[in-house]
Amino acid sequence: MVVDSTCPPPSYAAVLRIRHAGRTFGAALVGRLSYGMVALSLVLAVKEATDSYPVAGTVMALFGATSVLLSPARAALVDRYGPARVLPPMAAVYAALLTVSAVATWRPGVPGLWLGVAASAAGACTPPLGPVMRTLWSELAPDPALLQRAYSLDGVAEEVLFASGPLLVGVLVSFAPPAAGVVVSAALVLTGTLAMVSSPVVRGVSGSVVEQVEEATAGSAEVADPVRGSGLWRAVLVAGGVGLCLGTLDLLALAFAEARDRPEALAWILAALSAGSAVGGLAHGAVTWRIPPERRLPLIALGLGLTLAAAGLSPNLYVLAAAATVTGLFVAPAITTAYLLADAVATAKTRTRTGAWVNTTLNAGASIGTAAIGLLIGRLSLPWCFIVAAAPILLFAVITAAARAR
Repeated sequence: MVVDSTCPPPSYAAVLRIRHAGRTFGAALVGRLSYGMVALSLVLAVKEATDSYPVAGTVMALFGATSVLLSPARAALVDRYGPARVLPPMAAVYAALLTVSAVATWRPGVPGLWLGVAASAAGACTPPLGPVMRTLWSELAPDPALLQRAYSLDGVAEEVLFASGPLLVGVLVSFAPPAAGVVVSAALVLTGTLAMVSSPVVRGVSGSVVEQVEEATAGSAEVADPVRGSGLWRAVLVAGGVGLCLGTLDLLALAFAEARDRPEALAWILAALSAGSAVGGLAHGAVTWRIPPERRLPLIALGLGLTLAAAGLSPNLYVLAAAATVTGLFVAPAITTAYLLADAVATAKTRTRTGAWVNTTLNAGASIGTAAIGLLIGRLSLPWCFIVAAAPILLFAVITAAARAR
């Protein structure tokens, strides 16, 4: 790829020096840490309360389904009424429902049906802090080069949160019941959301968005369906492919480690993937690219697919960990570029929603990938499973590249 070396790119420090950026971003990270902790906390709490893995898995599936599938609808509310009006009540209801689930699972004996209902309702109210923060970055950093660094910093920080969240849960459950993790998750999301909406930049965006939406005619195609906007489907498609890769890699790495009687090595392999993603994200954000996002995205997706396919040829766990690191180098850049492309085709009336579509397909792809590869492991050799896992993102890279060429 060709980079522009004629002018020095802005630094990550410049992103955080933007007025109100550090305060707003820090508050958003506090709330988003909840999402890194809640899944494991909820699974452990339900398992302890019901003594049933199937019930715990079902409750978590219901929570994840409503959280992911209704994400665009919640983001549409933010676009319509502004984050300052929507996020506080949404976070309050979400935290209250998580607290109800925590109280119900504190002692064994609660029926699984009620836990499923509470988890589904909580998932439906999950505040879209990630999409909202990316919308705020668009307001805080209108310069394209600065926005790229802001999105890269945001993506790497989110990667760290989702990697450290389970570790914090592990520490917490060493001296407290698993339900305590659910309570902490509720407190984090409520605290972070309230701190975030108190920022002056949130109040400013809320007013401008509401005014623009009220001035727009009700029949606007952009408001009705932002996914039909120019080029957004490419970002959504590749984000789904990245999710598929990430969802399959967890089980593939576990199968690879168990085949060598080293299941404990899974944690190191996934840590290598996260480390590679963090390095790749920071490096990608630090470069001033001459190639626009719509051309860059299929190239990054191609790199992700090829390295994932090649990882299946690893002769041992050490090589697989190294291959996971190389694969990770493309993960954060692919996600960041997808968000940049989505932001480029969005308007102030649809920006949060377009970002939520990328986030939704990423998460949905991960869930589908995990389920699909679980059916193939044991039926195909592991190298072929890696190739099958990489096939969708390679196909999506070709499709988006061909569409761009046309």
